[in-house]
Amino acid sequence: MKKIDIVIPCYNESKCVELIYDALKELFSNELKAYSFSVLYIDDGSKDDTLERIVKLSNAENSNVRYISFARNFGKESAIYAGLENADGDYVALMDADLQHPPHLLIDMLHAIEEEGYDCATARRVKREKESRIRNLLSNSFYHVINLATGMKLAPGMTDYRLMKKQVADAIVSMREHERFIKGIYSWIGFNSKWIEYENVERVDGDSKWNYKGLWNYAKTGIIAFAVAPLRAVIYLGFLVILISFVYGVRLYAMSISGARPWQDTTTILLLLLFLGGMIILLLGIIGEYLARIYMEVKNRPIYIAKEKKLDVDKD
Repeated sequence: MKKIDIVIPCYNESKCVELIYDALKELFSNELKAYSFSVLYIDDGSKDDTLERIVKLSNAENSNVRYISFARNFGKESAIYAGLENADGDYVALMDADLQHPPHLLIDMLHAIEEEGYDCATARRVKREKESRIRNLLSNSFYHVINLATGMKLAPGMTDYRLMKKQVADAIVSMREHERFIKGIYSWIGFNSKWIEYENVERVDGDSKWNYKGLWNYAKTGIIAFAVAPLRAVIYLGFLVILISFVYGVRLYAMSISGARPWQDTTTILLLLLFLGGMIILLLGIIGEYLARIYMEVKNRPIYIAKEKKLDVDKD
């Protein structure tokens, strides 16, 4: 009997922990009874009683629940890494605790891997009517920009919900960078993947942990982690500024000779200084972002620190 490890990152999801487990238990008791499964919760430094509820589930008789609890909030990317690193099933699934990732999609994902020959299957949202138009526009724009800048093929609406062979999970874990962008890592490692489309589902409880600031930081991390285009663009931008300055200087010189405009123009000098000063600050900011990422990587700190964990399940 093949085993499926289901990795579920959690941050303040106390009311969802049992709901997602019950939904998975029902699924594997009926449609997927030919497979065994275990749930690996990653408590990402929750401030509510998420960990207590996970521990209660893990201590139940014949429990197939495991968990890792972080010493603090390290972020979802680190939680995903910890889960994949400690998964040991034939297949590894990654899904959210809030039931926005419908468990029944695992049936189609298994079919894609075992019957159609794919290495992994990934869920992709195709309808997001209940989200704001601004958020949808920003999301689609992000995918367009990052695909253009990196050459990757990230699909709008792609989620972290996926089922993969153990080989794919091991490939993701082998990439130990600290500034992690999991969607980019999925694309970079390759392997044959099938998109499983589904309509957006509301959270069963609570609010999304993602605000506009968090989404902006996530997008910035993704572009910097996988794109050198901003650095290369600096070179072309520098040439462009030089060309514009040269053409403008020739124009001013011609106008001064013809008498159309005196050469002594403090306004022109001030505008040029402001323009060039702004460009220099912008370029230094871009370079600084890359240097900051390098600085964090060379420290070689652990991606996460576990405070408490249980990785052995009770046997029948």
